[in-house]
Amino acid sequence: MARWTGEWLSDPRPGAEEPPRWRGERLGLPEEGGGSVARGGARLLALVLDLVAASLLTSLFIRPDLQDTATMQTYNLWSVAVWAVITVIPVSFFGFTLGMAAVGIRVARLDGAQMVGVPRAIVRGALTFVIIPAVIRNADGRSWLDRATGTVVIRTR
Repeated sequence: MARWTGEWLSDPRPGAEEPPRWRGERLGLPEEGGGSVARGGARLLALVLDLVAASLLTSLFIRPDLQDTATMQTYNLWSVAVWAVITVIPVSFFGFTLGMAAVGIRVARLDGAQMVGVPRAIVRGALTFVIIPAVIRNADGRSWLDRATGTVVIRTR
């Protein structure tokens, strides 16, 4: 019977499965280069670039005013909505956002399907918004949101 922690904690028993030599080995992914598991820094940079893009797009319609709390609340709500749209739609159909494309990473399904799909992209976006599931990773470099959606973030170059 599996422990409630699943593969997140190593199994101290003798004869337990060997830990992977590199992130993604158990998934059949290469150690380095295109197709290997993306590092956390690249994922974070892509998220920051997407947040900046959402803020800039929102600024085209709502002028931010740091002195006006009501305006900034409206601005922030619209920025989150814009971020959700520029994240969910591209990931659903293409597997990457503008920020992901800039840093050379994309989302891939483990079952080999070409498109991530709208339901998976919505779950990924919602869990990214919560932050904690996106930060905690297992030995394969997959976060909780990757495991929940059957995906992995890989390098494209």
